[in-house]
Amino acid sequence: MPTISDVELLKKLISFDSTSRNSNLPLADFLCDYLDRPGVTIERNLSPDGTKTNLLVWIGPDSNPAARDGLILSGHMDVVPADEDDWRSDPFVATRIHDHWVGRGTADMKGFLATAVNLLAMFDTKTARAPLALLFTYDEEVGTIGARHFVETWKGLRTLPRHVIIGEPTSLKPIRMHKGHMTVRFTTTGISAHSGLPHLGKNAIEPAAKIVNALAQLRDHLAQERPDSGSHFPEVPFLAINVGRISGGSAINVVPDECHIDVGVRTLPGTNIDDLANRLRTAANTAVGTDSYNFEIQGDSPPLLLDQKAPIHQAVCAEVGEEVSHGVAYATDAGWFQNLELDCLIFGPGSITVAHKPNEAIPHEELTRGKEHIEHLVRKFCAADA
Repeated sequence: MPTISDVELLKKLISFDSTSRNSNLPLADFLCDYLDRPGVTIERNLSPDGTKTNLLVWIGPDSNPAARDGLILSGHMDVVPADEDDWRSDPFVATRIHDHWVGRGTADMKGFLATAVNLLAMFDTKTARAPLALLFTYDEEVGTIGARHFVETWKGLRTLPRHVIIGEPTSLKPIRMHKGHMTVRFTTTGISAHSGLPHLGKNAIEPAAKIVNALAQLRDHLAQERPDSGSHFPEVPFLAINVGRISGGSAINVVPDECHIDVGVRTLPGTNIDDLANRLRTAANTAVGTDSYNFEIQGDSPPLLLDQKAPIHQAVCAEVGEEVSHGVAYATDAGWFQNLELDCLIFGPGSITVAHKPNEAIPHEELTRGKEHIEHLVRKFCAADA
């Protein structure tokens, strides 16, 4: 397939409704067809049910196993829903409004994907000393599920470059640390009955209310603690608990027999997940006893802390003229990729402040500037004359 401009490619990517609830195979198929040419290796890493896939696309020589040279450009193919009524244009048609491109995923993060795809498509293997790879994932938006699957199923058939840029929207600021996100569910059970005969039933919502109160107390305790890594996140330098959703009962005149409490905890680098789970269970035990609920860890997106001396960190800071990098409160695929001994830096065009909102947009100028920066970095890490 012939190469098209970054803007035309962005328009094409936006046209795929790759909301996490949908299969991403149509988008993945398009990318594979677009990049299929001599010298390009494409590997699919299918989800367990086969309805979604990660993509690893490779061009250039193998990475030296000792140096692990080369560069990976990584991003997620899924987007959040665009169901809001406040959209001023079709969210799956990239629309130029003044100096911005508007559409679902323009910033988070198909603008970066378009840049990365075309950089690989135009990569000159004749001048390459190290590979350029794309690692695109599924279901990042619902818990970094694709990245976890890739890490847990990667067979290590070739040496992955150590240096990774994950193109989340950072307004082209280097990010070397972020919080994680552990999600858990408490389920309380009771006995259903007619509300006119409540003594024949057992209300599942009442112990759930006690657990919610206990979690609020634990939240306040955690807010007083100051783990060492908390200093990197001055706005919220502690583990933050959020009771995000409660669901239970079927009707106002029925004693509810089940209630779910969904809880998210924003973790810090160095957090021991087992210890944190025990603290959550202990809070519930104190409130209602050990036999009154079920506890399940439903997801875990690990935090990130990259050494500031890492070559990818130093290179990006030098490229954009930043002396220091930053930390953010959201999680990314980088948390899982660390388990493959990858040095991940978060860096991409667009602002996180417009992500997940109606009329998501990315400045055209920032797309262009981002392309220039990333092209320089590809040359630095992959080209023979760097």
